[in-house]
Amino acid sequence: MFNTLLPLLSSITSFVFAFFVLKRYAARKGTHLLLWGIGTIFYGIGGFCEFYYGAFGWNPLVFRLWYLFGAVLVAAWLGQGTVYLLAKPRWANALMILLGLGSLYALVKVFTAELDPSLMTTGVHTGSELSGHAIVTSGVRILTPFFNLYGVITLVGGAAYSAYIFWRKRILLHRTLGNIMIAIGATLPAFGGFFSRLGIPGALYLGEFFGVILLFLGFLRATTPMGETRTAETTA
Repeated sequence: MFNTLLPLLSSITSFVFAFFVLKRYAARKGTHLLLWGIGTIFYGIGGFCEFYYGAFGWNPLVFRLWYLFGAVLVAAWLGQGTVYLLAKPRWANALMILLGLGSLYALVKVFTAELDPSLMTTGVHTGSELSGHAIVTSGVRILTPFFNLYGVITLVGGAAYSAYIFWRKRILLHRTLGNIMIAIGATLPAFGGFFSRLGIPGALYLGEFFGVILLFLGFLRATTPMGETRTAETTA
């Protein structure tokens, strides 16, 4: 039950997170907010698929949805939002075109791949059951590290860089704290996956759950000025 409930909670938290991000996008615009909203929806889809797998077992459509959105796309789309926040528009647009084309390619490859559910591990759910072993078609599983590496570099690196800039300038310190939380939260699913592969039950799901919690809290902290900051901004 533990390994069924956690993915469900991660999914619910992600969709609530997406609502807040897209609500802010509707009010303020900003391509970075739109992409973060899309990325958190992908996070929610991945968590729901893990919940479904734990509760009801193998389903080829659920597996393909999990692999596309939860394993391949989520980190890259969240990271692309950070690219739009920090990079020059022409570079951000160029990378967005590449990401869009890559995502379409991944969509086709994942949904046309041959699956063999007998290759899935069984027994106690550790999170590693949904590692892509059921994909028989060559060239599909290699997509994951490229998308995830891009996501880690842009999301974690961008958040860490933003935190450093705000800290060095001693301004908007609520954003320093928020970006630190975002950077840590973005790394937790990767650590969870690592410990899951070592055979620790539920490690992936714990990493994903606490990861999305920290991402959500970091976003709220970064977008909600501290009391003293708000006062200073009002009197300036």
